[in-house]
Amino acid sequence: MHEPKTERSCGAVVFTRDRGSVQYLIIQSLSGAFGFPKGHMEPGEREEETALREIAEETGLSVTLLEGFRAEDRYTFSLDGEPISKHVTYFLAEFSRQIPTPQETELSGVFLMAPEDAMAALSFESGRRILAEARAFLQRRGIG
Repeated sequence: MHEPKTERSCGAVVFTRDRGSVQYLIIQSLSGAFGFPKGHMEPGEREEETALREIAEETGLSVTLLEGFRAEDRYTFSLDGEPISKHVTYFLAEFSRQIPTPQETELSGVFLMAPEDAMAALSFESGRRILAEARAFLQRRGIG
């Protein structure tokens, strides 16, 4: 048994403020899973660069990363019978006065949701954990 191939991805919990309330951006993949925008690191890219590029590609948004937030997710899945170890780093990003547009080749939808709705929509426990961490981070800064 050989070591699984490792894939590195980066993305972000993306939010916007609307009349004092926080709305989170939740994407729906073509497979139907709900999560956060993320994607593979390109050679020579820094993690933050990957996150910004993937958010722009998947949602059309230009976002600002907030300093000091970082969450990790690790899981293993199979692709064509080969195990792949996935390591995803998430940042926290804000946008304003833009309308998200899903990348049709990768996503079936992009949604802005209130925190409780976002928590309920996320397909995986790790996404709910990361959203809870992001919400706590924002609340400590008086946001949300």
